[in-house]
Amino acid sequence: MGFWNKLLGTNSKEEQVMAKLNIGIILGSTREGRVSPQVGEWVKGIADKRGDANYEIVDIADYQLPFLGTTDGSEPGIAAWNQKLATLDGFVFIAQEYNHSITGALKNALDFAREAWNNKAAGIVSYGSAGGARAAEHLRGILGELMIADVRVHPTLSLFTDFENGTVFKPQAPHLSNNVNEMLDQVIAWSGALKTLR
Repeated sequence: MGFWNKLLGTNSKEEQVMAKLNIGIILGSTREGRVSPQVGEWVKGIADKRGDANYEIVDIADYQLPFLGTTDGSEPGIAAWNQKLATLDGFVFIAQEYNHSITGALKNALDFAREAWNNKAAGIVSYGSAGGARAAEHLRGILGELMIADVRVHPTLSLFTDFENGTVFKPQAPHLSNNVNEMLDQVIAWSGALKTLR
């Protein structure tokens, strides 16, 4: 049936879903009491309404990665992390600012893969006292080294206005959802283009 659908130019619903890009929304913090899951779910809620890709939350905490270089590298989470990344065509990083940079957990997770990152695209949603802008700029340099093309549109969230008591995510600015959609437009376009290189 698939042969005839291709020949006649028709696709089943299942084939259309299979053809969609897979975009991972990567939670960049593993600390106790983190708010990144709330931000990630908010981004995913906006993304899922688009219907243009398969979006999923990817929580680095689930992989229990050791610090790079402190073990023999045989932990199952390391292989599972690389396998997960290999299934993704692009990324949205939820990046929080710690001391003007990204978290150690996110840097460690980035360092635990190489080829699985290459020739893919990424957007960044950051938060912090200055919207996480300084962390995002550090992250961009790392992404370039990993051959990840980061897109221009960058939604930023303030700890002072978008989080109640620093623990409950309540985005205030009405333009934030539009910013996320504009970022995703670029992530999808670039992810599709870069897929031809892999």
